Amino acid sequence: MATSDIKFGTDGWRGIIAWDFTFENVRRMAQALADFINLNAPSDLGKKTNIAAVGYDRRFLSDKFAADIASILKLNKIDVTLLDKPVTTPVMSCLSYTKFWITIMVTASHNPPQYNGIKIKVNGGSISARLTKEIEELLDQKSVLYIPGHQVEASAGLEKIYFKYIAGKVNLKKVAALKGKAAVDYMHGSAAGYMEQILGENRVIALNSSHDPCFGAIKPEPKEENLAELKKTVIKNKCLLGAAFDGDGDRTALIDEKGKYLSPCMVSAIVLNHIVKNKKVNGKVLQCLSMGYLNKRVARAAGLEFEEVPVGFKYIAERTALEDIAFGAEESGGYCWQGLMPERDGMTLIMYIMEIMASRKMALSELVKEIEQEYGASCYQRRDFPISKAIDRTVMAERLKKKLPKKILGRHIAEVYTFDGLKIILDNDEWLLIRPSGTEPILRLYSETGDKKQTEAFLDFGEKIAAAFK
Repeated sequence: MATSDIKFGTDGWRGIIAWDFTFENVRRMAQALADFINLNAPSDLGKKTNIAAVGYDRRFLSDKFAADIASILKLNKIDVTLLDKPVTTPVMSCLSYTKFWITIMVTASHNPPQYNGIKIKVNGGSISARLTKEIEELLDQKSVLYIPGHQVEASAGLEKIYFKYIAGKVNLKKVAALKGKAAVDYMHGSAAGYMEQILGENRVIALNSSHDPCFGAIKPEPKEENLAELKKTVIKNKCLLGAAFDGDGDRTALIDEKGKYLSPCMVSAIVLNHIVKNKKVNGKVLQCLSMGYLNKRVARAAGLEFEEVPVGFKYIAERTALEDIAFGAEESGGYCWQGLMPERDGMTLIMYIMEIMASRKMALSELVKEIEQEYGASCYQRRDFPISKAIDRTVMAERLKKKLPKKILGRHIAEVYTFDGLKIILDNDEWLLIRPSGTEPILRLYSETGDKKQTEAFLDFGEKIAAAFK
């Protein structure tokens, strides 16, 4: 298979198992990683104590792929640690933040069961696009150092470093003081058991915690349409909240005590509003293009700079390392704020929401109501459509921009962005985004307005003008 068939997307390299994500290609990637590490790893690691670690999720063959990667790194004379059981991506990110110079995670995150992939983490976040380009250029430059049967002994207990990290970032005493249980849908992913580890088994009602590489025959993504059982569980058991994780535990979704799904726009606004008002955090607010106007309005009210970046948490992570960033958010359930590693981290987010609930003595639905009263209602929706071939998002955006009318459903267009798909912003911050996925053959449409019918009308409009690309 040609070198050009291995490419990094929004967050890592992903492919279909036994089609393009094969043992041969994983070994090619591992050799390129080994060459990259040997070229770039510092001789003095500073506070870090080890060079590399390899982890994996619960997907089909993830442990075998991880074992091969670790073996190839070892044969290339790299000090490598292989974890002994499935973990979440935030565990591996935390290890790169605290102990290792670089970590490699075998996962395809929220993708369908037939996919697998590789994520690379440095300093607590995803490796930059510049560095992934360097790794791609190293593919097939050297023969793969692979010996069948060669193994790296697996190490246990490294996930404890992650739980210690959470305890240092969230006031778990306040969380423990909340009365009531939390319902959690693990979606058969590698976060299974994590909530119990922090809250205790008697405070957690767990759904779909078994190890199932087919993820219950669904795509392990915590979208609202996948959370009907979680909603019912929250209401039936009068839970404080419901939480859901994706396949590798970095993305999360929240359900309030009334069984209502909270959009990522609302979740991020609750956190941002809290840290600027009650923690007095200053700095710039970043969000990915697929997020909405609530964060913009919170930042505006607090006198903070606000900027949108391309979709992908790595763009927020890169900026966080270089600038004074108060808060960053991505629509796929990724949030970070000052003092945290620059990474999507579902567990830390859930614990912090519970800390806010305890600090404010408010139910989750009350926190939502507070945001709506101060910053306006938010009805945020996304539609996904399969596409038969890859779409160049820049070409698509420029073509669609030329066809735009002066008004959309009677509304004036205030701004149009084309740097990562086509985002149309109307005169009162409401918006529509049309963008091909960076990890799947899918065309995504997003919209946010103050009214459900209006949001659906804008999505209908977007679907109509994007029909030629479906």
